[in-house]
Amino acid sequence: MSHPLEAIIAAADRAITAEDFDALMEIYAEDATLVIRPGLTVSGKEQIRSAFVAIAKHFNHSLKVSQGEMTVIEGGDTALVVMETIVEATDTAGATSTATRRATYVFRKSGDGRWLCVIDNSYGTDLLAAQEPEL
Repeated sequence: MSHPLEAIIAAADRAITAEDFDALMEIYAEDATLVIRPGLTVSGKEQIRSAFVAIAKHFNHSLKVSQGEMTVIEGGDTALVVMETIVEATDTAGATSTATRRATYVFRKSGDGRWLCVIDNSYGTDLLAAQEPEL
């Protein structure tokens, strides 16, 4: 049996691909944080929405997002999702690129029982590789 978060994440993928940012924002908590790229995050639904608009433009309005394998670990009203995120885009020259990431997402169950994303990190542990070592 699949976890309810699988359907929520699939809906988010469809919204990103369709650039339906109003529908996408329904999945996020008001205080959510999005990792735009290693070293750059935004917080709050307004900033997250603006980031997704910019991301769509950056990827030539061709971004397609889907998910592979998924593991959910629940504790109380919080769930950690570890999954493969597949990102595909076509550049202005028509070249298509695909990347598979091992993403981490954190969801919190709201008072009305809905799961809302509070941390959206499609880069997962790749964030560690982006950090500069301290001397």
